[in-house]
Amino acid sequence: MEAWSIKGELILNCNCTVFCPCVVSLGQHPPTEGFCQAWSGVRIDEGHYGDHDLSGLNVGLMIDIPGPMGRGNWKAAAFIDDRASDETFEGLSKIFSGQARGTTGLFSVLVSEFLAAERAPITYENEGKKRRLMVGKKIQGEVEPISGPDPDKDVMVTNTGYWMGSDITIAQSNMGKVRAFGRVWNFDGRSAEICQIDWSGPK
Repeated sequence: MEAWSIKGELILNCNCTVFCPCVVSLGQHPPTEGFCQAWSGVRIDEGHYGDHDLSGLNVGLMIDIPGPMGRGNWKAAAFIDDRASDETFEGLSKIFSGQARGTTGLFSVLVSEFLAAERAPITYENEGKKRRLMVGKKIQGEVEPISGPDPDKDVMVTNTGYWMGSDITIAQSNMGKVRAFGRVWNFDGRSAEICQIDWSGPK
């Protein structure tokens, strides 16, 4: 099995009305609406799958969970940067479906139906504190950290056991539209997260 690593940034926007309880409950507490629907974007600053460089590529995700995250039965899809070579497309498909094990290996346990991994034009942009993800016409998202008393510091949850990363910036969605795989979602104003990631596998 190929060794892999990804360093970069992840953003996520879900249907929770307040900050996602999954972060501190590690998926044991029900989402605020009783179920979880989410889109996510990953900007890969540095990475590899075997001998193939992943740096500079972006990935989008769509996740549909019927109850508490930890109970599984997820449905998920991955959108892979259309600039990826055939080899990097295959590698990223394995990473984000859980087949490559390691940090994202939990997907192979929790996802009961992996809908697809497909190529798409993806942009991941930073504008000030805002992060914007565009996956063709399928995901149109923008998130921004919430404000605290010190405008120079993000409001964060730190030292967690959350699978994505231990330090999560609490954010809110300015735009969160999904039109894919029969889903028509709009999460404007809902919970969002920003996380610096350092993932690897297969161990």
